[in-house]
Amino acid sequence: MRVKKRAIVCFLLPCLLLFVFVYLVPIIIVFFTSLFEYKSGGVFRFIGLENYIEAVVYDKRLHKALANTGIWALLQSTIHVGIGTVTAIILSRKRRGWKVLRTIYMIPNVVSASALGIIFLNVFNAKYGLINSFVSMVTGKDFNKNWFFDNDSAFITVTWSWLLYAGLIMILVLAGLSSIPNEITEAAKIDGATKLQIDFKVKLPMIRTVMGTCLILSSTSMLREFELIFLTTNGGPGTITLNLPLYLYKTSLIDNNYGYANMMGVLLIVLGVIVVYCINKIFRMNDADY
Repeated sequence: MRVKKRAIVCFLLPCLLLFVFVYLVPIIIVFFTSLFEYKSGGVFRFIGLENYIEAVVYDKRLHKALANTGIWALLQSTIHVGIGTVTAIILSRKRRGWKVLRTIYMIPNVVSASALGIIFLNVFNAKYGLINSFVSMVTGKDFNKNWFFDNDSAFITVTWSWLLYAGLIMILVLAGLSSIPNEITEAAKIDGATKLQIDFKVKLPMIRTVMGTCLILSSTSMLREFELIFLTTNGGPGTITLNLPLYLYKTSLIDNNYGYANMMGVLLIVLGVIVVYCINKIFRMNDADY
């Protein structure tokens, strides 16, 4: 028994050391330095909660970044997950060509975010973009809307860059649906349940933890979304598409205000923990599905 315990410790020790030095120590440093005035070339001075007070009371850009991050997280947790779930339900019926459609729908998820950003910049280009060209062809008039840099369309255009592409959600839900025993669906059919009733009242409740995992992945992904926004609008025009990770980047690497940036890092960590905790409680992630 002692040999087994030592073997377990030996196997776990590298992972524990990696976690401590790569994740835990940096997180502690971020919390600690968020209490200091810490600028490039300046004095490292303890200021307590002043960074947090400034963020809550005075920083309008941070308020806008938090609002945008919250809206995108909500849209990602509802529309994005909903699209992926409905697609998985359709594919789970395994009609002809379902494997081809599954592969096609996954393509945006295997393409890098930088490549997608360049693609969308071209699709929504004001002069030769696909969208403007289509509108011009239909109306017979020149249409040169600058989608990413127009105040009225920038936010929704950036949102479309990722909202509809729920390939990962589709794969997770499809795997969950495939794991449900056939005896359960057969029993529901005998009881007179329709296909839609079986899908939404029998199958989906039985993969509750899978749905909870999808919500966690989708909502927390918006707490680290950076590349697409940076490559398309860089948070503009003004602060219309600014989110918390992009504002943190600008504060630290452009303004060189590391103490204030670390305060935003603490906010991101706390928000992530709250989101995960709430979803775990709502979906009872520690309980078995069936």
